[in-house]
Amino acid sequence: MPGPTILAFDTSAAFCAAAVLSEGRLLSRSEPMLTGQSDRLIPMLEELLAEAGLRWSALDALAVGTGPGNFTGVRIAVAAARGIALGLGIPAIGVTRLEALAHGATRPVMVAEDARRGAVYLQSFSSEGAGPAQLVALAECPALTGPVIGSAAALLAGHETPAALPMAEAILQIAVGRLQSPQPRPAPFYLRGADAAPPSDPPPVILPAPITP
Repeated sequence: MPGPTILAFDTSAAFCAAAVLSEGRLLSRSEPMLTGQSDRLIPMLEELLAEAGLRWSALDALAVGTGPGNFTGVRIAVAAARGIALGLGIPAIGVTRLEALAHGATRPVMVAEDARRGAVYLQSFSSEGAGPAQLVALAECPALTGPVIGSAAALLAGHETPAALPMAEAILQIAVGRLQSPQPRPAPFYLRGADAAPPSDPPPVILPAPITP
């Protein structure tokens, strides 16, 4: 019996990445880009589906990277996944970037991602499961001696263990394992608030229209 047909994608960092699994065949692609993911994502997904000989209607589920990562990039992918899933009437499964980096690695392993501004995202993974994801100041991080995966690995451990799979493929594989249980709608996984803050000025006062006798 053929397995599910799933499309996965991620724009949480300086790239646009996607993968599709259908009847045991996996296709993927990733393009580096600092900006423009909102313009490139849907065309890339359509190209990947065409390469696999699939239509949107053939999909059983979507998988999407939910961050942490670039604030705008995370929102682009999550919004696309929720909109497409709603239109097709299929589930969308969210997978964090930290989970995807650890997927397929020999455990125990630590994932350490550069969060910028002197901080790192940390999450440990063992054979018993995942520890809590944390945002930690770089100056407060302990030295790590075991396997460390992620962009901040060299800062903390002096070396980096490479991820076992490309990002979109890892997201897809994790989602396959979650298909049999109900999943919440994907939402951005933020450990830090957005850099842009709403204006602090009070809103204008709207006066009622005069009553004409």
